[in-house]
Amino acid sequence: MVGFQGLQPPQGQLYENFGVNLTTIVILSRGKCGLSKCITLYLVAMAVADLMVVVVVIILERINYIYLFANFLLVTPTCSLLLVLSLGTWDCSVWLTVSFTFDRCVAICCQKVRYRYCTERTASVVIATVSAACCLKAVPSYFAVDRWRCVPAAEYVTSPLWKAYQVFENITAPVLPICLILLFNVLTVNRIIATNRVRRILRKSSENRDDPEVANRRKSMILLFALSANFILIWIPHLVFSVNWQVENYFYTDRYFSKPTYILQECGYMLSSLSTCTNTFIYGLTQRKFKEELKIGVMYLFVAMGQICK
Repeated sequence: MVGFQGLQPPQGQLYENFGVNLTTIVILSRGKCGLSKCITLYLVAMAVADLMVVVVVIILERINYIYLFANFLLVTPTCSLLLVLSLGTWDCSVWLTVSFTFDRCVAICCQKVRYRYCTERTASVVIATVSAACCLKAVPSYFAVDRWRCVPAAEYVTSPLWKAYQVFENITAPVLPICLILLFNVLTVNRIIATNRVRRILRKSSENRDDPEVANRRKSMILLFALSANFILIWIPHLVFSVNWQVENYFYTDRYFSKPTYILQECGYMLSSLSTCTNTFIYGLTQRKFKEELKIGVMYLFVAMGQICK
């Protein structure tokens, strides 16, 4: 369970995560990156979810617990609420990535359905539904905190019901999302290969061998596969340890901190936190118009700073 994990990413990474997600939201919201409104809406929602992870999980929970010690955040009701919010925001970040992958799978593999499903309205409904479901799924964790201290309750360790809930948490994030992303990408790749083979045969006699449809599809797939591969690679360490290190080890003592298992697990947590900022770098590497908008924004900041200095 994320809310009881102890180490936070370095502060430099914190500022990076916060800045890049905020920058991504601003750039994508302008709608000048050459992406459809449906895709733009998913990417903005993913960036907002990642930004919420930075605020709730990293700033309010982990950094406060280790550095700030704001007492009002350590009171049991507030601590319980932060635990619910942290689990909910993590799940939103994960499942919005799955939703985006499924949307692109439908767009490529289901030509009859794509015009009804891959729309801005449907994307809004899916994002709202996924966000609400993730928040509701995290509600039981409100009661996992001890009545007098901001630590897991004794029943959380001993109760079979809580252990079943922990298994459910591990399956829904990230075991099931990784499996679904792999499945959707396999279906998408098979469809693309078959479609491109047919288009090459039909255009073989054409003098103009450049196919703009194939080129556009290739750009969209590069973005999709880059996001999916990034998600899977970063979450695999967390997946391994969530399966092998059970709920009783969430009570940290000094004897755990020096163990290689604990260190490797915390590296997995840090990598999962890092996933909240890597999408922006992927946009910059794969989307030419995103880079152009980013350059415009940077130049605007330099001009504004120059005017302020004058």
